[in-house]
Order: sequence, then C-alpha cells, then structure tokens
Amino acid sequence: MRARAVLATLLGARLLFGWGIEGHRLVVRIANGMLTPAARAEIAHTLAPGESLEALASWADDIRASRKETEPWHYIDIPIHTSGLDMKRDCPAAGCVVSKIGEFRNEWRDPHVPAAQRREALLFLIHFVGDLHQPLHCADNHDKGGNEIRVEPFGQATNLHAVWDYGLLNRMPPEDQLLAAILPMLTQQHVEQWSRGTVEDWAGESFRAAQNVVYGALPRAAPGEALRLGDAYQRTAEPVVRNQIAKAGVRLAAILNEGAR
Repeated sequence: MRARAVLATLLGARLLFGWGIEGHRLVVRIANGMLTPAARAEIAHTLAPGESLEALASWADDIRASRKETEPWHYIDIPIHTSGLDMKRDCPAAGCVVSKIGEFRNEWRDPHVPAAQRREALLFLIHFVGDLHQPLHCADNHDKGGNEIRVEPFGQATNLHAVWDYGLLNRMPPEDQLLAAILPMLTQQHVEQWSRGTVEDWAGESFRAAQNVVYGALPRAAPGEALRLGDAYQRTAEPVVRNQIAKAGVRLAAILNEGAR
C-alpha cells in the first residue's frame, strides 16, 4: 500500500479529476498497447515533436482553471433514481462528456480542421473517455456527483467524489503493478465485447456502477455525520475501478484506431 496525502474536503466545489493523473495515464497506457500502426502514425502527426499521449493524459484537467467553459464537459449528471441516460434531460446545450466525446472524435478525424484544433480535440478525447468511465462522472444524487457527500475513508475527511477520483486508487497497488494486473483482463473476448456499443451505452454502464456500488455499497450514518468507509467498501469498489479503467483503455484504442486515416 502507498501512503499519500488525501484531498482535503472541498464541499460545494465540483472536483472533476476523474481517476486522477494515475488513472488517466493507465487508460492511455492500455490504449497505447492496442493501437494500429496507422493510429500511431496519425497520433504522432497530430502531436508536437516530443509529445506523448501518456504525458498529456491529464491536459484537460490542467487547463480547466484558465478555460472555465470546459468544466461541464467532464461529466454528465444522470439522476441516480432514474432508469438511465436521457440526453435531452441530462446533457445541457453547453455540452457534457457524452456529447463532447463525439464532437472531439469527429474533429480529430477531420483533416480539414486546423492542426492546433485537431491536437486539442485529441487531448480532450483521450481524457474524456477516461472521465466517462469514472462512475461519478455519469451519476448524480442531488450532490454534485458525490462532491457534497462527506466521507471518512480510513480516518481521512474528504468527499465521495474524491474517493473515487483518487482515494481508492491510492490504496491499490502502484501504477505499474496495477497495469500488470489489468493486462490479463484484456482477452480477445473482452476486447471485442467492450469495443461494441455507443458512447451513450458506455455512460449507461458507468451510471449502473454508480447505482449498484458507488452509492449502493455505502454504509449508513446518522444524519449530519460523515460516512465512514473502510476495508469492506474498498474491497467492493476495487474490481469496479479495475474494470472501468480496462474498459476505458480498450474503448479509447477502438476510437483512435477507427479514426486513423
């Protein structure tokens, strides 16, 4: 286990770091191992010399402070007590993670789009595919995607969204070991299965993970008290984290391979 600082409670603010830096790097590293030569060449052509997708996996988070209009693009608020995604209800006109994945996928594929815009489209795309698979980026319980639920995982005060962005991963094996544990999951059957469907279908999977595990496995607490999360919640959540990161990597590779000219 690694001892790292846990985010302090930021109630009222919306944290949008789906999976954190480590999780987004893992998504890109998984995808990189599945790219076709054509996709690799197109990505190299899109990026500046010396740049890599892995190093830029969290670029979309890094620029949020200076480009506030991009913040709502990282998530979609699907009400947790509904049956699932309704784009008219859940995705505002300014865009959401589902609509923006489609937009940036099309921009990156379009050779007539200016080079700088295509580069940004690619960097938003790789990040938002990761965000889509963090369950609390696809669910809301009148709590800003878990940001307003006070929790105490292992004695640390934070919020539920931060737990799913960073806290769970921080108590799992280091990045290289976690990647080694995920790679055997990428069987031909899983890759073919996970590559199917639409972005809306994938958002629905994340939403159901939020219903069943993120919220569904929460312990009870007295009104006004923080929820105390321990080993039982960690054990229930870890397979979801691994599966969602694995699916995100496979699906990102499928999108990039399809988009290479």
